[in-house]
Amino acid sequence: MPVNTTQGMTNNTPNSCVKIDCDCQHVWSLAQEFSFKRLSAKPPVLNKTNMLLYQYNVRARRISATYARFYLETEEHGNPAKKGRYYWAALAAFASKTVACSIEDPRVKTIGTVLQGLGKGNMWLFYEIAPWHWAYSLSSKSFDMCKATRSGDNFVPPILDSIKAMPWAKEALQKMNNFKWNELLEYGFDKVKKIESMEPLMPGRPAAQLEHLLSIAKHEQGKILQPLIYDDEDFKWWIQQQRSAWVNWASPALKLVFASSCDTDDPELESVAPKGIKLEVFDERMRWIEQAAQLFHKLMQRQSPHMESQLKTMASWVDHADDHIVTPTMPL
Repeated sequence: MPVNTTQGMTNNTPNSCVKIDCDCQHVWSLAQEFSFKRLSAKPPVLNKTNMLLYQYNVRARRISATYARFYLETEEHGNPAKKGRYYWAALAAFASKTVACSIEDPRVKTIGTVLQGLGKGNMWLFYEIAPWHWAYSLSSKSFDMCKATRSGDNFVPPILDSIKAMPWAKEALQKMNNFKWNELLEYGFDKVKKIESMEPLMPGRPAAQLEHLLSIAKHEQGKILQPLIYDDEDFKWWIQQQRSAWVNWASPALKLVFASSCDTDDPELESVAPKGIKLEVFDERMRWIEQAAQLFHKLMQRQSPHMESQLKTMASWVDHADDHIVTPTMPL
């Protein structure tokens, strides 16, 4: 898709198409619109179209579905011949499912600060990372030309208005460096190109996939989630309290389950957080994530039918809807 500044056109001929060139602002506006729509109710709700889904767990399951679809190359502009290039997205599908399970846990529902922190972090990470993947799938050439221009301020007016209206928008954009490109994304997407150039069974491809995964993971954890939720004093306090004896017994186990279900009877399919881990500390959290990534990598290589089937199940959640309409009493 060429990137030129041209005047928009309207096609008035039925059953035909015209070529429309977009500048970088429009590329990123379309990519951001994709992420907004994915977390919106399709039928009108309360007489409003494209209304943000109310339930945090439903958003998390749609996010999980989108990551799974990116990996499976069943998302918009996906290319099945290139399956495996978005390796991080496969792990992220399981991670977002875990967020949904945590939000659905009665023990978490009673702690508003933790509930909102999980909802905020998961949603804004998606708004930041999904457009990179969508735009790359659309056109890697346009992506390379436009990657340095993405910004929370650089959208067409309707998308700019939408992003400003999102919950926690002012705080999130500032803490996330306004969606700007960085060195970890550079390395991660360079690995995407390398993976694309290699046949599925070519030696070195799995290593490139893991390197890509870890670079994107460091980006999401260090550049997005750390400043957005883990450095928040209230959220950090609650995380710290969950390590204390009087709270720990009533807190859900910290683990990542490599299944579409919230739990499993197979210990080989779960990565349990190290005892006493300080989740709010980036280095400690990353050590666990790296361990989980190694297990994920082993399962993807040795139990690929299981992992693919679980990813396909999560991908089917793309149209999950709120199960009831609630008058909002907290930020959406």
